[in-house]
Amino acid sequence: MSGIRLLYEDPWFVAIHKPEGMLVHRSPLDRNETRFALQEARNLVGRRLFPLHRLDRPTSGVLLFAADREAARKGFSLFREGLVGKIYFAIVRGWISEAGVIDSPLADDLGGLRMETSAPPRVREAMTEFRRLAAFEVPFAVSKHPTTRYSLAEIRPLTGRRRQIRRHFKHIFHPLIGDTTYGEGRHNRFFREQFGCFRLLLAAVRLILPHPFTGERLDIFCPPEESFLRVLRELRNEGTTLPEGNDGPVQREKE
Repeated sequence: MSGIRLLYEDPWFVAIHKPEGMLVHRSPLDRNETRFALQEARNLVGRRLFPLHRLDRPTSGVLLFAADREAARKGFSLFREGLVGKIYFAIVRGWISEAGVIDSPLADDLGGLRMETSAPPRVREAMTEFRRLAAFEVPFAVSKHPTTRYSLAEIRPLTGRRRQIRRHFKHIFHPLIGDTTYGEGRHNRFFREQFGCFRLLLAAVRLILPHPFTGERLDIFCPPEESFLRVLRELRNEGTTLPEGNDGPVQREKE
């Protein structure tokens, strides 16, 4: 597992690239882990930092911290009010529609932690926008068909539910590749055996927010790490792209 990279720093905020496989902070989910994005970021910039949001351990990408309590208070407010734009890239099973919105409520997910009450988890509104950036058909029979299809998706979660992207794409039958919780084992095995890919193919590539102290538009971008890009190159080399005229309609999944 590689280390973090500094993407942005000012007196109030610090942004880093978190590699896949690294926890954001200490967690009872893995008490033996010794490396955390929060501590590595603190060591890198030499300041105390406060995490403003999180990324799942297997997800790589842009992670934003506040540098003091006032910045943390204002930063949390931006996330809570939906003023932070978050953009992800993912490789998913099948050919998704050209664009769409997944509008499907999700129950609270504690990520394997026990709930302190026997009450059922609360169900909350959850919405995810997506558009297809590329589609591939590779000459390998992962199922009964002689070829297999995958898509590169740009994803914008409009709400911030835990594991929202992974759960929503399972809901529309296009699970993320490398997702050992919500994905499909046969496709994960194919990517391990054919492309040497042992990671979740989900990367947080961009954060956009109004800077609460300067008033400027803060736009932080970082492309997916090499382990993601290498698989994308392999798909392009092995497969063919979506034939012209086969674009599906705008898709809206709602419950």
